[in-house]
Amino acid sequence: MLHLTLRQLEIFCAVAQSGSTVAAAEVVGLSQSATSAALQQLEAALNTQVFERVGRNLVLNDTGRALLPQALSVLEQVRGMEQAFAGTGGGGLPVRLCVAASTTVGSYVLPPVLALLARSHPHISVDVRIANTREVEHAVQALEVDVGLIEGSSHGVGLAVHPWIADELVVVAAPGDALVQAAQTKPVGVAMLRQARWLLREEGSGTREMVEYALLPRLHQLPATAVLGSSEAIARCVAQGLGISCLPRVLVQSMLNDGSLVVLPTSLPRMERHFCIVQRAGKHVSAALQAFLDACAAQAVRQAGAVEV
Repeated sequence: MLHLTLRQLEIFCAVAQSGSTVAAAEVVGLSQSATSAALQQLEAALNTQVFERVGRNLVLNDTGRALLPQALSVLEQVRGMEQAFAGTGGGGLPVRLCVAASTTVGSYVLPPVLALLARSHPHISVDVRIANTREVEHAVQALEVDVGLIEGSSHGVGLAVHPWIADELVVVAAPGDALVQAAQTKPVGVAMLRQARWLLREEGSGTREMVEYALLPRLHQLPATAVLGSSEAIARCVAQGLGISCLPRVLVQSMLNDGSLVVLPTSLPRMERHFCIVQRAGKHVSAALQAFLDACAAQAVRQAGAVEV
């Protein structure tokens, strides 16, 4: 338990600098009796005197002289905190945020958000935890992180979920895959897709959930030839001709550009899902967290503009 208060230290410094409780009372905005009482409480808390009484004046003794620089330092630090937060919500104070992101979001969507934040709020640092969607939800629920970024929807109890950025899901294959050759005549139909070798993410992955949500109503079955814990690994295996997959366009765009993957023409309708921002319901949004959310919103606008172009 703390026995000293900042007000007592403030009064002590005022008395030390002015030499009397009367003069100090005017500085701190208290009555002389209240100032004297606070000084007595400080000495009682320290269990020692800090002044010698010389007539009407108070003079620091050796204990008081040792205490004064420490008290001034504490008050200076507190004033610094107040100035850092005054009117800016901590705009100049170094802050660390903890963010959890699912694999695709953390690898491909989050980096430009962090760049925007670093330019606009250089005092904010961000620690990033990469996990699958289910693990991100758990981290947000347990208040282990300030905010989560996931693929698809959330089923967590007590979570506030906000759609963020739209992303297309595309069926991809290696350029030499037999299905790509077949698609040159007409888009690959449901019967052939049911017989394809599918490479899928693990259970609990947001991408796996969205792929099943998009494909199962049409294919009625989606047997996995292989299950991998990384969408990047799946994309590379597909490029080697080991099967086909349904992956976020944002993840495979560079491989589509260099020709190592192609979008497989199918009879399926366009498939789209949202990346979402997940917060614990009722959690206070600090100035730093709001700055991060603003950077997320700005990136959503930029990405939407890029897609329209």
